[in-house]
Amino acid sequence: MTNITTMNVEANHKNLQDVGSDLEKVFMRGLEENKEKLLRVCSAYVNDHEEKKDLFQEVLINIWKSMKSFKGNSAISTWMYRVTLNVCINTQTKLSKKKKQFINMDSVHLSQYEKTSDKEEDPMLAYLRSCIKVMNEADKAVITLFLEELPYKQIAEITGISENHVAVKIKRIKKKLLHCIQEKSC
Repeated sequence: MTNITTMNVEANHKNLQDVGSDLEKVFMRGLEENKEKLLRVCSAYVNDHEEKKDLFQEVLINIWKSMKSFKGNSAISTWMYRVTLNVCINTQTKLSKKKKQFINMDSVHLSQYEKTSDKEEDPMLAYLRSCIKVMNEADKAVITLFLEELPYKQIAEITGISENHVAVKIKRIKKKLLHCIQEKSC
């Protein structure tokens, strides 16, 4: 009787190890295929390189913790984008609450600490990024995914809006961005 119970426990433990191993493989493959894209999504929600790294780390932790809930009903990239957007939006909300508690130090210039690559960035790209950063959360999510060249269908799956609504939003957002960039470049 003890041998049967021991065998069942060992079999269950082996199954759990196999599931964990499979989850790790799916996670690593998804990360390998989507890392750069997820980093770019994170960069739309923060202002500097260190904040982006911290946010991306938070995204990875949340993706890993949520791997057991991934059912495979969508592509792993779609699911990862959804988790990433949720983490970015939640983190930005928390940060904005914290920032209200601190003194604004915009008058302090730390130019010697800025990366040189940021200074050499194409001005139009810098205008685009700054315009995206001030958008509302829904528009920011849609345009960020669009700029990652995701199809409307996948953007709809990630954001939870219809494919037609995605198309309409993108058209409106493009007009807003064009207007914002023109204002900044003048």
